[in-house]
Amino acid sequence: MSQYLQNFKKFQPLLQELVARDIKIKYRRSVLGVLWTLLNPLFMMVILSVVFSNLFKFDVENFPLYLLSGQVVFNFFSESTTNAMSAIINNASLIKKVYVPKYLFVLSRIFSSFINLMASFTALLLVMVATRAELHWKVLLVLIPLLLLVGLSLGIGLMLAALTVKFRDIMHLYSVFTTALMYLTPVIYPMSILPDWLTPIVRINPVTNILLIFRDVMINNSWIDPVSLIVAVIEVAAFLIIGLRVFYVSQDEFILNI
Repeated sequence: MSQYLQNFKKFQPLLQELVARDIKIKYRRSVLGVLWTLLNPLFMMVILSVVFSNLFKFDVENFPLYLLSGQVVFNFFSESTTNAMSAIINNASLIKKVYVPKYLFVLSRIFSSFINLMASFTALLLVMVATRAELHWKVLLVLIPLLLLVGLSLGIGLMLAALTVKFRDIMHLYSVFTTALMYLTPVIYPMSILPDWLTPIVRINPVTNILLIFRDVMINNSWIDPVSLIVAVIEVAAFLIIGLRVFYVSQDEFILNI
């Protein structure tokens, strides 16, 4: 373990450069740059709030805030895992030339998405202030679901990055998967409207559990449910272990397939 930590410290400056590069590439030739990370969720919140508040009469207090909180969580998961999926392929030229711990490329994609998440989280706080939602000290507990979200995204990102090197079709199928997953996550709708047969399916989704914990501390001013927290930790640990294992077993063959 100490060897891995020393190796990580050695390449930490490279990781910082990779994160900076990912952010620069995303907002290259953009007038507003990173500011779009703040504006995008706000614009989407306004549009979706107008549409869904008129089409569907959800019994949700402060629906714009409810909707934006769901967007913040799910958009990070979708963006970070999608970006991580191509991390190895897009850095093939560097991997072929010099030795670099290959997991750094996946980490850089997760970290750059996390910076975007912080900007979106700022937008959420602005909406809370604008709508006069209560900001309680329990909001500090939001670090727990955010760390769980990063862990889940990292585990799935490592798995996708390794598998995509061999099976490029995953890149085309994953967007379909994330679209279906969004509808199986209570981003737009409350859990209370789901029929009995669908509720367990939505509950199995690990993003759902993290999102509910996130909303409990951010919006509902509630303590984190211990059972939900334990389940979330187990789910995240499982995906991290599987992702690390798949990546570790596959990484020696990356050079043959990129």
